[in-house]
Amino acid sequence: MNFEIVFATNNPNKLKEARKILSPFGVVVYGLRDLNLDVKAEEDGHSYEENAYKKASAVLKYTTFPIFADDSGLEIESLNNFPGLHSSRYIDQCGSNIVAMSNLYEEVEANGNDKATFKCCICLLNTEDKPLYFTSEVPGHIVPLRETSTGFGYDAFFKCDEAGVTYSEMSEDEKNTYSHRGKALRKMLVYLRLNGYIGK
Repeated sequence: MNFEIVFATNNPNKLKEARKILSPFGVVVYGLRDLNLDVKAEEDGHSYEENAYKKASAVLKYTTFPIFADDSGLEIESLNNFPGLHSSRYIDQCGSNIVAMSNLYEEVEANGNDKATFKCCICLLNTEDKPLYFTSEVPGHIVPLRETSTGFGYDAFFKCDEAGVTYSEMSEDEKNTYSHRGKALRKMLVYLRLNGYIGK
């Protein structure tokens, strides 16, 4: 029997990643649009955990299904971990991810320290009487943009140390293996398996 869960997101790229990782284990992932929900949480928390909880809890009154939401960010060491919690909003402010990455790269190049970390936190509700959190961190470096770069968000100029390439140079399966969100999703998957929500 399938296990149904709601991913509190309208981002089709995130939804695609989650389905790719979870569906082989009988998990049916609904996005907000699948449930005809127009829910927008105010992401004004002081941590990824707070923001993930805000996004997941905003859906609580609309469904009894388990709900999860993620919050993630790119922290650039030489920029005092900016954009961090503001990663998505910074892209919106710049008008596109290309402009955002170009602006950030100029600053990184000027100070000579290209170390960066992608962080992710998933909050899961409606499985226990408390929120559950699954976190991950992926160390890497900022690299120049290429004209052929693909992917979304900051994929094109974050080089994952473990894989040795940028997220945008990876196949879908490779990105789901190495990415911050992929690692956090698999931690949630382990919890669901160990607690009998899905088969082993």
